[in-house]
Amino acid sequence: MRRREFNMLLGGIAAAWSLSAGAQQITKVPRIGILWHAGNEQEEATNLGALRKGLNDVGYVEGKNIELMNRFADEHYDRFDALVAELVEAKVDVIVASIQRSAISAKRATTKIPIVVPFGADLVAGGLAQSIAHPGGNVTGLTGVFIDLAAKYLEILKDSIANLSVVALLFNAKVNWPAFVSEVKHAADSLGASLQVVEVESPDQLREKFSAIVNSHAQAVLLTPDGLFYQQRKRIADLAISNGVPTIGWAEEIAEAGSLMSYGANNADLFRRAATYVDKILKGANPADLPIEQPTKFEFIINLKTAKAIGLTIPPNVLARADKVIE
Repeated sequence: MRRREFNMLLGGIAAAWSLSAGAQQITKVPRIGILWHAGNEQEEATNLGALRKGLNDVGYVEGKNIELMNRFADEHYDRFDALVAELVEAKVDVIVASIQRSAISAKRATTKIPIVVPFGADLVAGGLAQSIAHPGGNVTGLTGVFIDLAAKYLEILKDSIANLSVVALLFNAKVNWPAFVSEVKHAADSLGASLQVVEVESPDQLREKFSAIVNSHAQAVLLTPDGLFYQQRKRIADLAISNGVPTIGWAEEIAEAGSLMSYGANNADLFRRAATYVDKILKGANPADLPIEQPTKFEFIINLKTAKAIGLTIPPNVLARADKVIE
């Protein structure tokens, strides 16, 4: 073989190898690890569906150009560490931590893999980010600004229940969130009501806790924004109705499950918007430079079926403020 022909052959092989290598890089499917509080996809159907919808909107199709690795804690926070370890071992490209508690485990396990939180309580107060505008680490995402809404929850209850004087705050004892409790206590004091903090460690305790709430003469129950109470929203609503206690939560699904009211940002919308963070990070953005988004729209939902069931008449001025009334 002549030298010229030999060199051309080598050049062709090199070009083919280069194209092949480039093709492999292009077709690499990013892997997204997702930490869920609940036990399976069915229980997380609303939020998982919203996240998938958000990914589809920015060009990702599961099984085609993105892989979702779902991990479920089955309502046991102590399982998050092991689940995160699995995702780190699998070398996922991004971790989506569905609640702040799972983000804490993820942050503890890795400072390199980007972490997106669709539903943060307060990423700054929780030590996961330096500031809203400049997170500064590997954690970013969205927040429900629940601490800022503490006074609003108490205001709604005060306007809805005549002579409100005692409010019970259902609190997950396994989550250290003193800032929210402090704000609710301050809001209750401002309205001349006393606050009873009722700690819950597992779903099995809910029945006895509601009995204690009734015995303490609390006139309403406020649910701390937490995955435990979201997943147990139907059981909580049933207990509240059977005990004749008005209950307010932060997500529309809570009111739809039978609690009297809810006020807050749209959960599904937060998860849908989290997909834009995943997309930006996969395209090279640094989570340290992606500002944490705060909701701009809040929804007030009233369940009139529940109001009737517990014998409560919602004042017309409160009904007029509702974005949605369930009848």
